[in-house]
Amino acid sequence: MNLNLNNKYALVCGSTAGIGKATAMALAEEGVQVTLIARNEEKLKTVLSEFPEHRNHDYIVADFSNPKELQSKVSEYISNHHGFHILVNNTGGPKGGPVFSADIDEFESAFTQHLKCNHVLAQTVVPHMKSEGYGRIINVISTSVKQPLDGLGVSNTIRGAVANWSKTLANELGQFGITVNNVLPGATGTERLAEIIKNKSAKAGNTEEEAANAMKSAVPAKRFAKPDEIASAITFLASEQASYINGINLPVDGGRTKSL
Repeated sequence: MNLNLNNKYALVCGSTAGIGKATAMALAEEGVQVTLIARNEEKLKTVLSEFPEHRNHDYIVADFSNPKELQSKVSEYISNHHGFHILVNNTGGPKGGPVFSADIDEFESAFTQHLKCNHVLAQTVVPHMKSEGYGRIINVISTSVKQPLDGLGVSNTIRGAVANWSKTLANELGQFGITVNNVLPGATGTERLAEIIKNKSAKAGNTEEEAANAMKSAVPAKRFAKPDEIASAITFLASEQASYINGINLPVDGGRTKSL
């Protein structure tokens, strides 16, 4: 299948590791010119060095705890270089714990890093998408928008807000050839998963291997996802082939989510 992504421009958030990095690589392999964005410049340089050399891939250093500064840096980049056809919103999740005991600042921080930053980035890149008659906004969130996950209270709350923001935006932007979709990864082999396993192990008083096996047993596929598998779904949604898919939540979870 030809995804027709050659010569498109993509901005991929949280792209120094895990799902973000895998997505950036997958898009580059399809001919997309990728701009990475994250807060650690050394890690950005390392990832950039792994890209194919036949494209002018680039990066932006930005901290997602400051939405206005983030928007300013991306706006400046667009003015000096080019706009983007594809935006992949992907930011590390909030720390685990019960929602009842969460500090109010945890909600504020997560809301800022996820919803506020997603919003200012969309506002910044959409004008170019409209002028091109082509845009793809893909938000990497969580299966918790369909089924809350135990021990991830703040994350469950914020992911739900992002999902509803995304659906609303999809309704508003569809007329311009812009789609807005959410990818909902299940348990995926990333640093985030390692942290969750460690917390579950400590809480249950068992080994991390036992905690991991218990999580795998809840998945019909009986294994964790690979970041590349999530990236493949994102790359398809970024393509022309997905032009009539808009406003959806797509679980990529090996069948773990019980609801439809």
